[in-house]
Amino acid sequence: MTNSSSDPPLDPAVDGLPRTETRFVRLGAYTTLGGKTIPEVTLAYEMYGELNEARDNVILVFHALTGSQHAAGFNPSVPGVGARWTEEMQVGWWDGFIGPGRALDTDRYAVVCVNYLGGCYGSTGPSSPDPRTGRPYGSAFPSLTVTDIVDSQMRLLEHLGVERIQACTGGSVGGLMALVLGVRYPDRVKVVIPIAAGLGVTTLQVIHNFEQMFAIVTDPNFQGGDFYGGPRPDLGLALARMIGHKTFVSLSAFRERIRHEIVEREDLGGYRVQHPMESYMLHQGQKFVERFDANTYLRVVRIWQKFNLVKEVGGESVTELLSRCRDQQWLVFTIDSDVCFYPEEQESMVKTLTEVGVPVLWHTVQSDKGHDAFLLEPEKFKPGIHAVLG
Repeated sequence: MTNSSSDPPLDPAVDGLPRTETRFVRLGAYTTLGGKTIPEVTLAYEMYGELNEARDNVILVFHALTGSQHAAGFNPSVPGVGARWTEEMQVGWWDGFIGPGRALDTDRYAVVCVNYLGGCYGSTGPSSPDPRTGRPYGSAFPSLTVTDIVDSQMRLLEHLGVERIQACTGGSVGGLMALVLGVRYPDRVKVVIPIAAGLGVTTLQVIHNFEQMFAIVTDPNFQGGDFYGGPRPDLGLALARMIGHKTFVSLSAFRERIRHEIVEREDLGGYRVQHPMESYMLHQGQKFVERFDANTYLRVVRIWQKFNLVKEVGGESVTELLSRCRDQQWLVFTIDSDVCFYPEEQESMVKTLTEVGVPVLWHTVQSDKGHDAFLLEPEKFKPGIHAVLG
């Protein structure tokens, strides 16, 4: 994360942030949990800090639903991503958490973040060219699971010579990834830190996820997923984002963020904006379609929708699976104002971990930011993370 004399000068808006660079690893063919083979897989990742001689000081960070490998510092562009790498993407999404002396201390650890398999920021996904046809995969890209994401990233770490990691962490859907890694690879990770996540999918999550997927696939421009080269399903994707966004931000944060004016917008399917909150939500949707791929969003939401720990990892029950983690240390974070993964979900996780004898600490963050607190308020998470990492 250090600057060198060969680095171009930083943009004034991000002056003082270290320059970072996305790297790529080719894994060859990958067969999904569902039995479908992707002939050539590349994963995009970034690393902050340095590997020690034993290569056992890695903290693996799983990004959330629409995040990227760029978790810290300033990265002006990523090869092959093009216009999707908007200005919003250039500052790391977890920059306040990662760095010297921060929650994930790069003086001690090598922090790694990987764009999911199926992603749209450099990893192989639906918008990538299929080597068999030369055209984007589109509808031909297979469905994935949380386990596929975890397994592919463990293969990337093996490529880097890393067999055992210090910790894994992630918020929201990234917390599901951390959970699966802990259970699936109990001998390869010491500390597991799921943030604002749960052991399964709730009824309300199923409803919200269904609404988002339905919005995308019913956009006439979606064309079954084969829209590349033609009009994009922007209205469907924008609506999906608005449906999801309402669960990420608390009502008090909504009231703080909206401007008390109505901004006229085009291409809204004939809808006329009549309220500042409508204007704010449409801005969130339209901003999102500039930086994300509809097929990737559909697949990642589907990964969440069908998440089932027992089916994916294999075992008799959730309690039997978690009992494999008795030699690990867990730290579970709750956000008290979260309406995406409600606090009851972490309470259930902690209760189950305790019942099967897994060492676990539980920390509730008091915040008025809602689910997004894990992105916005690093100072509220730092003490707990430092304590559990020792």
